[in-house]
Amino acid sequence: MKFLDRFFERSTRQLAYSTSRRNALVRFGSWVVVGSALPLILPVDRSAGNAHAAEPGTPGDPGDPQSCDYWRYCSIDGFLCTCCGGTINACPPGTDVSEVTWVGTCHNPADGRDYIIAYNDCCGKQACGQCACNRNDSEQPLYRPFNNNDINWCLGAEHLTYNCTIATIRDVAS
Repeated sequence: MKFLDRFFERSTRQLAYSTSRRNALVRFGSWVVVGSALPLILPVDRSAGNAHAAEPGTPGDPGDPQSCDYWRYCSIDGFLCTCCGGTINACPPGTDVSEVTWVGTCHNPADGRDYIIAYNDCCGKQACGQCACNRNDSEQPLYRPFNNNDINWCLGAEHLTYNCTIATIRDVAS
């Protein structure tokens, strides 16, 4: 037991001798700053409320948005908001859009281009239960979470209850 007492006493004295309080406070403060800034630099799509994709029926956006075969739904997993009182890019009334998202790259047959599609869960009411789709064209394994559609993305919203999923165009894939 004396060995442990001597070991810890020597270690503590050596640490106190080689560092100052000011140095310890600086190191602690830098860890606090890094820890508080980390969530701000993580790759999370926070622009869900600002995205506006082409509405159905416009040129360049062919197909039926209430069908799982619609071109934007190539990586969707969930209920379509178009069948639940919402639109392709707007949640139904009484639900909130989750600010975290998974993404997929879908091919638009009208113009032959590939688009980056963000899939956001709408949260706040019980699951819609209509138009269930599970397509995994560009899904990645679970260890690549932002390309995996098997996660409940309502964890980033105020309410954790999943209702349906929207699909917004983010950009043209290069």
